[in-house]
Amino acid sequence: MRAPFFVLFICDRSRRKVMKLPRKTAMGIVFAGMLLAGSAAASVTIGGTRLVYPLDQREVTAKLNNDSHVPSLVQVWMDDGNADAKPGEVKVPFLITPPIFRMNAMKAQTLRVMYTGEPLPQDRESIYWLNVLDIPPKANHEPQANTLSLAYRTRIKVFVRPASLPGKPQDAPAQLTWKLAASPNGAGQAVSVSNPTPYYVSFSEVDVESAGHSFTNKRGGMVAPRASVVLPIDEMSAVAAGARVRYIAISDYGGPINGDAPLGE
Repeated sequence: MRAPFFVLFICDRSRRKVMKLPRKTAMGIVFAGMLLAGSAAASVTIGGTRLVYPLDQREVTAKLNNDSHVPSLVQVWMDDGNADAKPGEVKVPFLITPPIFRMNAMKAQTLRVMYTGEPLPQDRESIYWLNVLDIPPKANHEPQANTLSLAYRTRIKVFVRPASLPGKPQDAPAQLTWKLAASPNGAGQAVSVSNPTPYYVSFSEVDVESAGHSFTNKRGGMVAPRASVVLPIDEMSAVAAGARVRYIAISDYGGPINGDAPLGE
């Protein structure tokens, strides 16, 4: 039976590798490869950490670069938040061209993202995700060799922004309100953040400063427009009066927006 070739799809900019494996160890190496690959970077990268789509524009573009010395086959698609959805399974109001293509070594490619006109909320942002799958070239081994091929997916947020929204997105983090909350896993404390604005706000880090102690959530998070979300804070004990939240939000360009706010009860 011809099934010696394993393809593993890994999110978040993991670096691909192709290995020759003994048959008995192939599946174990798949798991090990997942752990080892997480610290590296994909060969095909997106020129940015997020994409903003103003709804009054006909299309927006995203630039890809192949930083490798070998070509790649690239497939792109969008999803509505389900990271496990396969291309074509989710209906989204956007078209991307080209959807699949070859990228030669050390070359760039521009993606065109076009809104197809289906109704979307006009009083707040909507969010989708852009997926870029980097598929490695076929390993040049003997036909019966057992190989592991890792393909890498990069997935970034696409903020769809109606033209008539009030305020500015960079001012939204300062308008958030924070208060203590129960941890989502039932252990310890957390913070709840409420967003009265029409913009999504993403965080790379959230700290609670209390009585000379600092408790941190380095996993980040995101709060939707006119919604609230609970963010766990690692090892946070009792919080004293006058505690404050210090956060790093992320701008449209991927830069930091530093801020702080009082932590309510």
